[in-house]
Amino acid sequence: MISKASFIQESVGARPDSALERFRRHFVSAGTQTILDISVLAAGLVIAYMLRLDFQIPRKDWHYVLVQIPFVVLLQFLALTLAGGRGFIWRYTDMAHIKSFLYAALGSLLVVVLLRGTLSDAHQAWRVPFSVGFIDSMLAFGGTFGLRMLRRAVYEHAKRRKQVKGTGNGNGGRNGKPKLPVLLIGAGQAGVLAAKEIEGRGDLDLDIKGFIDDDRMKLGRSVVQRHKVLGTTDALPRLVHSLQIDHVVITIAQASRQSIHRIVKICEEIPVKVRIIPGLYEILDGRVGISRIRDLQIEDLLGRDPVCLEAENIKEFLTGKVVMVTGAGGSIGSELARQVAWFKPSSLLLVERAEFALFNINRELKELWPALSIMPLIADVGDETRMRSIFKDYGPEVVVHAAAHKHVPMMETNPMEAVKNNVLATNLLGELAGEFGVEVFVLISSDKAVRPTSVMGASKRVAELVAQNLGQHFDTRFVTVRFGNVIGSAGSVIPIFREQIRKGGPVTVTHPDMVRYFLTIPEAVQLVLQASAMAQGGEIYILDMGEPVSILDLAKDTITLSGLKPFEDIDIVFTGVRPGEKLFEELEMTEEHLAKTRHPKIFIGKIGTYPDEKVRHALRQLTILSQDGQEQELRRFFNELLPEAHLTVTSDTVTPAAEFATSAVGGN
Repeated sequence: MISKASFIQESVGARPDSALERFRRHFVSAGTQTILDISVLAAGLVIAYMLRLDFQIPRKDWHYVLVQIPFVVLLQFLALTLAGGRGFIWRYTDMAHIKSFLYAALGSLLVVVLLRGTLSDAHQAWRVPFSVGFIDSMLAFGGTFGLRMLRRAVYEHAKRRKQVKGTGNGNGGRNGKPKLPVLLIGAGQAGVLAAKEIEGRGDLDLDIKGFIDDDRMKLGRSVVQRHKVLGTTDALPRLVHSLQIDHVVITIAQASRQSIHRIVKICEEIPVKVRIIPGLYEILDGRVGISRIRDLQIEDLLGRDPVCLEAENIKEFLTGKVVMVTGAGGSIGSELARQVAWFKPSSLLLVERAEFALFNINRELKELWPALSIMPLIADVGDETRMRSIFKDYGPEVVVHAAAHKHVPMMETNPMEAVKNNVLATNLLGELAGEFGVEVFVLISSDKAVRPTSVMGASKRVAELVAQNLGQHFDTRFVTVRFGNVIGSAGSVIPIFREQIRKGGPVTVTHPDMVRYFLTIPEAVQLVLQASAMAQGGEIYILDMGEPVSILDLAKDTITLSGLKPFEDIDIVFTGVRPGEKLFEELEMTEEHLAKTRHPKIFIGKIGTYPDEKVRHALRQLTILSQDGQEQELRRFFNELLPEAHLTVTSDTVTPAAEFATSAVGGN
């Protein structure tokens, strides 16, 4: 918080050079504010009498006015202080602070009215007329609030002038360039906030010409200051040309995928560039300001309806608990850590074997949550000695297991590592969780576990079986959450497409009919936490992934949003389906039945458990096969263990290493 001492400092642009100087400035500033408040309160009473008496106060009534001024002003000043009206930094005053002034006005007026009704005629000089009391309250507290709003206006004007001066351009543009004329699409709350912030900053090179909104009730109406709703999206071509618009900005807090697609299509036909404000989740999360306008991204075109969470349920699940997140440096693990931190666990354990990834998420969280106990723990989840010491020393109550090998083609050439990390390490971690009395153990699984055709998918399916089996031996509630591809996660399709476009192409797609389900990282993690909070133990939760997305369409959209044309500026090449891949992924098997939960996007897969001895035998065999390097035997064993599995067993399953970098489909 900025101290009151900075009031004078910012006004005159001087910097205090000593403790004594800062002390002096503090009292000068506080004294000035007190004098201004008292002057306005006193003037309010005098003007109230003048209004009541038609600006002709008789000589005998001046005696009453002079007697009442000290008493009424002291009462109002005390009420304003107690209500918190004098505790705000003036230059940051806004309409949210008006409540304090209303409370002060009502409190002081109540005292004045009570005295008027209870004092006898002998104390006539202390009896403020009812009409004067009401008028005075409005003038006095309206005036003190107005003083603060005036200070804010002066501060913001000076700030804009300073920012504009820094750009070296009187018109507010940078590097001598004029501001860019823009239209804001969406005259809702997010649009209003964006417009106010843009107008309040002199360093943004944007000149708002008006709003576009499909709500015809808003047409012609002013939204912010002089900015009106000029038309609907149908009028965009005409308005862009007549107003010489440089680009349009989508200012809809939660725009649906269909809405953004429609707007993008209109703008491509004009043509005019489209930009967008950050998503509401990013703004509420405190990561960015609403004026951090950015280019439209492919994630925006894949956007879905916002996730509604049962916050109280998750709060009960996490608040005050020791929570461990494995794989905390990865795409999913790091987002899990961020969202867990929101619910204020007593301690957050970040388990990760990649030092730099752990360093980054630990630093980020410590900056955002300095009061939260965060423990960065470098560890391999397959190292029993290290993990046992962590459980013993920190006593986690909730474990969210996100550490895994997930890249399908990579695991086809490293099947033993997939088994060690995805199956055996999961079993080790689960047994430790049960042994040390962990309340809930959450396994992050994948849609590739359904009818697996890859080692990665088969290993995740066996991990699900392991979690179900462990629940029969311990009081810990073991729960699995299964979902599909996550937009923007490490090694997934979109970052690969962007890199290929940056290099000039071509963009590689394995097959024109390839489709995948997608979730945003925040959405996936929110649903994981919600499902985990609902768990009774033994469930395999399946998340609603929406409609599948064509990878070819995804490639075309990514190229288009880069300002290029598919098959003209950037070619798209089909490389063929890679080992272990399917044309489409499934979230449940036909023999499974999904049960609804109270959350519309979370379902329970009615998936039967395996007998205990069968799971124990599988773990013993997988341990032997992963140690001996018997790749083909490992594949055969997966096919035998999982009747629904269809792993290819050949004499040569090696995939060229270059294929990992040049061909993309959209891994988890």
